[in-house]
Amino acid sequence: MKNNAKLYRILRPALAGLFLAYYNPTIVNSEVIPRKGACVIAGNHKHAMDPILVDSSTKRVVYTLAKKELHDGPFGWFFRAIGAIPVDLHAARNKEALASAVEHLKAGCLINLSPEAKRNYTEEILLPFKPGAVVMAKRAGCRIIPYSITGDYRFRSKNLKITFGEPIDVSKLEVPEANDLLFSTVKELLLNAK
Repeated sequence: MKNNAKLYRILRPALAGLFLAYYNPTIVNSEVIPRKGACVIAGNHKHAMDPILVDSSTKRVVYTLAKKELHDGPFGWFFRAIGAIPVDLHAARNKEALASAVEHLKAGCLINLSPEAKRNYTEEILLPFKPGAVVMAKRAGCRIIPYSITGDYRFRSKNLKITFGEPIDVSKLEVPEANDLLFSTVKELLLNAK
């Protein structure tokens, strides 16, 4: 595994502490994130800070799938250093990103992604889910932990909240069925969190 997120491991404790102190999020049920071993963490995407909120909810290193443009831009070195896995949002399939994520999972890592594949600027509670999260979980033989993020990213926010659901076992489900289950679970978390 090429990407071991050295910079992320060094900076993470301080950055997570600053993030939590500044935004004051409520973190619900984070104990479902395993202390060791592979897991896919998947939920809605409302803001650029969402991956940092997920990262700040666990003491483990989290490898996040992020759009390729971030890796190719002026701060590409930073995204590579923190272990982000590039995804081409314009491609019909992302074989390299999927293979990299599965490799990380088979090495016992945590992978975070939003099956919406982009930030939701619509009035819909969720955008349709792409199947990547369930495909990688099935290939790696691990579970998916769903999450919902609600509220606003403001200084000492009164309503910013991330809620983790119980782990989902997709091993015996077909990909479309598993994807529908993940979608409905995240949607329910969102509706119940408000």
